[in-house]
Amino acid sequence: MMQRAVELRKEQTPAERKLWAYLRGRKVKNVKFRRQHALGSYVVDFCAAKEKLIIELDGSHHLDQAEQDEERTAYLEGRGYKVVRFWNHQVMGDIDGVICEIENALEGR
Repeated sequence: MMQRAVELRKEQTPAERKLWAYLRGRKVKNVKFRRQHALGSYVVDFCAAKEKLIIELDGSHHLDQAEQDEERTAYLEGRGYKVVRFWNHQVMGDIDGVICEIENALEGR
C-alpha cells in the first residue's frame, strides 16, 4: 500500500495539487496534513492524523462508485476519523470556501 501512496503522490490531479498548496506546511490552523496517506488497505487524499481528519477529493468517476466510497468512509469512521469530501470543481472554483469548511471541521473535532 505504501508503494501505491508514493505513486499517487507523483500523479496528483490538478485539484489535489491546488489543495495541497493550501494545506502543506501547517498553513491551515497550524495542522500537519499528509497527502496520499495509507490507512489500512486505503490511501486517503489528505490526512491530519493527530486531529483524525481525512479530506477526500472526488472527480466524476466517483459518481459510479458511491457504494465503494460509502464502505471506505465507514471503515475510516470506524477507526475514529472524520471524513470530509469535496468535488474537484469545488476546489478549483471555490478554494476559499473549501478551506473554510476544513477549518470548521477541525474546530469541530
